[in-house]
Amino acid sequence: MATLGKRLASLDILRGADLFLLLWLGPVVRAFCKVCPDGTEWLSAQFRHVSWEGFALWDIIMPLFLFMSGITIPFSMARYKNGLKPDRKFYFKLLKRFLLLFFLGWIVQGNLLEFDWKLFHPYANTLQAIAVGYVVAALLFVHFKPRWQIVAAFILFAAYWIAFACTGMNLDGQDNIAMFIDKTVLGSHRDGVKWAADGTWRFRTGYQYTWILSSLNFAVTVLLGCFAGQMLKSERHTPARRALLVAAAGAALVAAGLAVSPVFPIIKKIWSSSMTLFSGGLCFLLLALTYYLVDVRGWHKGADWLKFYGMNAITAYCIGEAVKFTSVSESFLHGFSSWASYPVLIAFFDASILFGILFLMYKNKVFLKV
Repeated sequence: MATLGKRLASLDILRGADLFLLLWLGPVVRAFCKVCPDGTEWLSAQFRHVSWEGFALWDIIMPLFLFMSGITIPFSMARYKNGLKPDRKFYFKLLKRFLLLFFLGWIVQGNLLEFDWKLFHPYANTLQAIAVGYVVAALLFVHFKPRWQIVAAFILFAAYWIAFACTGMNLDGQDNIAMFIDKTVLGSHRDGVKWAADGTWRFRTGYQYTWILSSLNFAVTVLLGCFAGQMLKSERHTPARRALLVAAAGAALVAAGLAVSPVFPIIKKIWSSSMTLFSGGLCFLLLALTYYLVDVRGWHKGADWLKFYGMNAITAYCIGEAVKFTSVSESFLHGFSSWASYPVLIAFFDASILFGILFLMYKNKVFLKV
């Protein structure tokens, strides 16, 4: 049975499952689908983002990452709800986390290591979305009661919707209000810019992700995780009852997301309002299931290896996204290059190298935190 005083294993396992999907299962399955395209169309579609409207398995990865960052807030900052006033050290630590996540995001996707200013992208990565949402959620949690946190989440949610409503709900992939703000503010430093040899640049039409206006709903997603964390931490209910309440909240959010989708469709690339509700609801449901099975029922045997990813999530993400192990894999496996399944073997070996690194870190109790 779960207790309030110990670390919830379900959080590490669920976070680990999210990273395993991103860094191991996804690359291997995509390689398999390329080798065997016949009959794998549906499977292949589940392991890539939908082109615009809709939702696939791959689209849950980023929302769950943001959501999980919010869950930790009520546990790590509980002392500020028990009489301790936030001091300069608290704000410095919050700012440090914000800056480190942005810096790591620049390494992973901001082209920082290109050492070319024109290729630098200041805001274009999941870690940076977490940084923004985490700061907002943490400040609201520390300074306001739950009902005012909910009001703040509603205001952020409404502000995003109003921005689109004021433009006639224009959802053109290259001409919506969120895209306009990104192009105007970030200009040539927006992700998705194509530079020509003569020094001119243009916005690539294939890039449809938005970040600045979408930050409003990034914060809402992290706040949803914070609310879920407060529900799990509540002493008013038994652990089983907490799991049920989290599941009920998830079902309500999924229903709300589907209900508003005819008006404002589910579009991950702009983090639309229905996307925020729908994906947030799925995160609640996944949390409820994992919490019930792992922390309430104690059924975690066979899943503890997911902690290799879950307890070093930022490290796993950064290594997996920034470091390519293909040259190492090909050095060992070049003798199999004539096999039709060679790309799958390479993807498997690449993903397994990262798994091995995380395994060694876990066994030696090396946990890198931001």
